[in-house]
Amino acid sequence: MAEHHLSAEEFLARLRQLFASTSYENHSRSVFLTQKRLTPHTTAPTADSLSDLNPTQPFPILIRATNGKSREKKGEKIKLSTIVQDSELDNFFTRYAELCKTGMSNLKKRDRGAQKAKLKAKKEKERKAKEAASG
Repeated sequence: MAEHHLSAEEFLARLRQLFASTSYENHSRSVFLTQKRLTPHTTAPTADSLSDLNPTQPFPILIRATNGKSREKKGEKIKLSTIVQDSELDNFFTRYAELCKTGMSNLKKRDRGAQKAKLKAKKEKERKAKEAASG
């Protein structure tokens, strides 16, 4: 199955749209981001199969983004990917980081009230048990 990789410009533009479509106002959805180095594939293992541990030149980076809707009935799964060459990494990651920061500003702050109340009740129960044991 051949994959279609977007150009870096198109990837960033589509990622901006993905963040906008998953914002808190739009009922908060997740965006999953992954990145890994892109190594050449070998068909059969050889004595030189670990040669990528000491590369002669830097590997390009594969960057993926998805909205993770594979098991939901509503909406379609959006999958984006791009390959960034080592010479373009600094410029790309500067723009990518700014875009991620902007996308994260729309996230809903986690409500930890129930968690804090549960911890407080547990501590109170332990304190009472300790008093009963010593008294």
